[in-house]
Amino acid sequence: MAMHVPAAPGFSQMLKEGAKHYQGLEEAVYRNISACNELTKTVKSAYGPNGMNKMVINHLGKLFVTNDAATILKELEVQHPAAKMLVMASQMQEQEVGDGTNWTLVFAGQLLTNAEELLRLGLSPTEVADGYNVALRKATEMLPDLICGAVKNMRDVAEVTRAIRPAIMSKQFGNEDFLAALIAEACIATLPERGVFNIDSVRVCKILGCGVAASSVVNGMVFKRAVEGNVARVVGAKVAAFTCPVDITTTETKGTVLIKSAAEMQDFSKGEENALESRIKAIVDTGVTVVVSGGKVGDMALHFLNKYGVMVVRLLSKFELRRLCKTIGATALPQLMPPTSEEMGFVSQAYVDEIGETPVVVFKQDSADSAVSTIVIRGSTDNIMDDIERAIDDGVNTFKAYTRDPQFVPGAGATEIELARRLIAYAETCPGLEQYAINKFGEALEVFPKTLAENAGVKVSARPSALRDVNSGRSDAEFCACS
Repeated sequence: MAMHVPAAPGFSQMLKEGAKHYQGLEEAVYRNISACNELTKTVKSAYGPNGMNKMVINHLGKLFVTNDAATILKELEVQHPAAKMLVMASQMQEQEVGDGTNWTLVFAGQLLTNAEELLRLGLSPTEVADGYNVALRKATEMLPDLICGAVKNMRDVAEVTRAIRPAIMSKQFGNEDFLAALIAEACIATLPERGVFNIDSVRVCKILGCGVAASSVVNGMVFKRAVEGNVARVVGAKVAAFTCPVDITTTETKGTVLIKSAAEMQDFSKGEENALESRIKAIVDTGVTVVVSGGKVGDMALHFLNKYGVMVVRLLSKFELRRLCKTIGATALPQLMPPTSEEMGFVSQAYVDEIGETPVVVFKQDSADSAVSTIVIRGSTDNIMDDIERAIDDGVNTFKAYTRDPQFVPGAGATEIELARRLIAYAETCPGLEQYAINKFGEALEVFPKTLAENAGVKVSARPSALRDVNSGRSDAEFCACS
């Protein structure tokens, strides 16, 4: 019989068998920083308009080819606890702003690298953290001085296009002008007079074939499916939406009907048909010319709907049905019944079209303002269309950010290098050990022009120093005018 070996005294004795405990700088802190740096290196080369695409195959075997850091991290399934905190930070950035996930990761990785240098020099983690917090507050105070412009009219397509163009360029370099104009048109069409802009108001429909330049905007919704009946086009239509199947209603309990003759059989079928026809006739009498169902459409119900010239569309997703109701101003009814005037929706045109080889149903509003707009993406492969969709998502989120605060600062590393210069100068005026952390915070901001230069294939050492020389000695007004 094997002898029981007791666990070593200390904290490890309190943990379950197999658990590992690390402590101190060498065992815990430096290892965590190393893991975070490895994660940062993975996405660093994808930063900026010249960033390289990454090929990621997830656990389901699906292939992703993208330079979007949020998608890369989502599919990587990072397990390391410290690296997971960086992933959570980037996810929060994605939720709050909708863009800048790679910026967050690169900056966090560089801050940790600089913190490791300070720790090896003898500073404590608390002193480094305090210095970083002081630098953060100072940088936040400096940022308003670096504003170089603002979007004055959120309903001007040209002005909005110019503002969201840089966000598109980082994902779709070469197509930024075309896509920015599409996104601006779609966002402005759904921008409410009062209230908050909703990013779900801009939808995307991906249709394989042709090129990116064939993409377009529709004021309304586009569904990749055909109609159920014979009616393929209706103009100025009143729409009734149902979440239930459009069919003969069945009882909740099972019942048995005893039929003794053929005449009784015919009468039973006729009674069922007459009941269904009377329901559909009552719906048609309210002026409805389009019926949208969230369930199945029975053959007999479809026969009567064709008889009365009603267009029938079946939507498999309850979310699509909700968005369509929002677009046309309808209320989805839970049972087959005549809608009231308040429950009915209105659409300028509802028609079947064919884009490429794909049949689509279009609900289009002719007015300039629409509750929902759809960007129809065309592309030669699914991966290209997925990447364009991610670029559109960034553009729409950028538009939402402008509705909150229309001001912007110079890009391409200009703001970061100016902040770095000012923070390094500020660090020299600070007493105590915090000045070293503030200095390193400023140096961490220099990673962005370096990364942009590296990914663009130019000399890394020359670009940041050139930017620093250009900005030095300038006032805030001169810096913004130059940018």
